[in-house]
Amino acid sequence: MKIKALLCVVAILFIAIYAVAQEAGTFSDLRNKKDYKTIKIGNQTWMAENLNFNTSKSWCYENRKRNCKIYGRLYTYDAAMSACPTGWHLPSDSDWTALIIYVGSDVGTKLKSASGWNETGNGTDTYGFTALPGGSRFSNGTFGSLGGHGYFWSSTQLDGDNSWLRYMNFNNGIVEYYYFRKNLGFSVRCIKDL
Repeated sequence: MKIKALLCVVAILFIAIYAVAQEAGTFSDLRNKKDYKTIKIGNQTWMAENLNFNTSKSWCYENRKRNCKIYGRLYTYDAAMSACPTGWHLPSDSDWTALIIYVGSDVGTKLKSASGWNETGNGTDTYGFTALPGGSRFSNGTFGSLGGHGYFWSSTQLDGDNSWLRYMNFNNGIVEYYYFRKNLGFSVRCIKDL
């Protein structure tokens, strides 16, 4: 009997800690009146959707508005640096690292949306981050990887031509770390200023 009571107390504490660490909300971007889902994970508040603010050097995948409604826009690095609304910013590599450490093992699976990924690539969306596979836009104007890859800019530069980003693939549960040329188009997840 005492063991059952102790297990109930532990379960209640776990649920309470999980609820405090994860808090869903919304944010309205006054620039275009778009409402975004938000999620607090640990001490960070992220947009739980890809940014969809039309700015110079941003595109809908294959230039189709329907894709922007689902996946948000694809931005060059320079466009991404100024695309987030007031009170939000493009996450640094340190911001991404803090999120990944907080989520822990199998981070890609836990952050990926539960639908929309190719083949068996859907995640569990355990934290409500709902990472989407928005693909990419190449500098020659072509597009690729919709449904297969989600690429997300960070504000951290490697050098004058390249910046670091995080990306997720349909075929694994990892959040990978790499740099790409700044003139490519990738998704943006804004993080709230502290």
